[in-house]
Amino acid sequence: MSGEATVDGVAEAGPIITPLARLKAILGGSAGNLVEWYDWFAYSSFALYFAKHFFPKGDDTAQLMNTAAVFAVGFLARPVGAWLMGLYADRAGRRTALTLSVAMMCAGSFAIALLPDYEAIGVLAPAGLVLARLVQGLSVGGEYGASATYMSEMASRARRGFWSSFQFVTLIMGQLTALLVLIVLQRLLPKEALEDWGWRIPFAIGGLLAVVVFWIRTGLDESASYTAAKAGGAPAAHTMMLFRHHPRETAIIFGLTAAGSLAFYAYTTYIQKFLVNTTGFAKDTATAISAGALLVYMLVLPLYGWASDRVGRRTMLAASFGVGALATYPIFSALAVTQSALAALLLTTLLVLILSGYSAVSAVVKAELFPAHVRALGVALPYATANAVFGGTAEYVALWFKKAQFESGFYIYVAAVMAVACVIAIRLRDTNRLSLILED
Repeated sequence: MSGEATVDGVAEAGPIITPLARLKAILGGSAGNLVEWYDWFAYSSFALYFAKHFFPKGDDTAQLMNTAAVFAVGFLARPVGAWLMGLYADRAGRRTALTLSVAMMCAGSFAIALLPDYEAIGVLAPAGLVLARLVQGLSVGGEYGASATYMSEMASRARRGFWSSFQFVTLIMGQLTALLVLIVLQRLLPKEALEDWGWRIPFAIGGLLAVVVFWIRTGLDESASYTAAKAGGAPAAHTMMLFRHHPRETAIIFGLTAAGSLAFYAYTTYIQKFLVNTTGFAKDTATAISAGALLVYMLVLPLYGWASDRVGRRTMLAASFGVGALATYPIFSALAVTQSALAALLLTTLLVLILSGYSAVSAVVKAELFPAHVRALGVALPYATANAVFGGTAEYVALWFKKAQFESGFYIYVAAVMAVACVIAIRLRDTNRLSLILED
């Protein structure tokens, strides 16, 4: 595609992207995204094993609440990372921002792997854990906006939903890889060794992988959208652009992300603790159930992305949130009392299949709402803010309801937020036809 178009008075044009260059960009961006999210989710996957090392007082639920609180603290850094990295990606380029974000994740992962426990250094141990999660939060906050923007811009118009779905595929792959590392360590190490020192291994692996991805990302091509915006004299991105020129789009992304992130963390990360603490499964059984559901989730996302190129992103979002609002309460209620691992797997898989309609298009629909010169910031900041408020607190809120002996209150909370997002999605413009990504 060649030619020129104008958005907000800014000329945008770009050269033809060859299929090989497009594939290289998608794979390169995906590899880094996978490692970023592996490092992020390793914390949640291994929390059952390292909680007592940093928070030795209290029962199992109290220890998990403390680690969940630190998980939430990491989320608080994500809006800051999104804001800084979004501005950086719009001003210095998507590739430069992606390279910096993976370097920060590398530092956070190695820090957790080497951090002494409470017995060795007292309160400095949980303080160090919080600091490491803050660095990782800054990294992931910047990663999402930059990678979602980059992969959406590098995808072709006719298959933008399909190709950009790999942004979430690699997110799930990172989470699944963290679970698979856990399963392998559960098989290779005695339980005592895993709880004593084996939990450090996945963080060391993540740090080493991040080093490799840092090298890969230095060789990526810059997107045509960013290059064209710069060549056309686009104004430098700044925060108030979002609120002065794109308040509706910013609010839409916040609302959709609030429901999507809350449901995602309820259905994928918290579910592992739920299956142990509420349903009564053994830790390794709960891990296997979570891994099985995540594998299906990962495999179906490109199909949902492909479907969105035909039926529209708006339809996919409305259906996902609408069904989720109706199904969350009965599915969680059934999971709470099931004694069958197969039944638990089927119910957990059903939850992620429902959410797939959102997950597959979450990157592209946000990128399509903004012009190139403010796109990374526009995608990142409202997404990370909603993620911090709703996604980052999901596990803590769920455990709070459990401690208050009103666990079903959490199911109602998730369903209500998804119902609000369904209304937002129904009112969304058709981004398939009205996309602001002009380059093909």
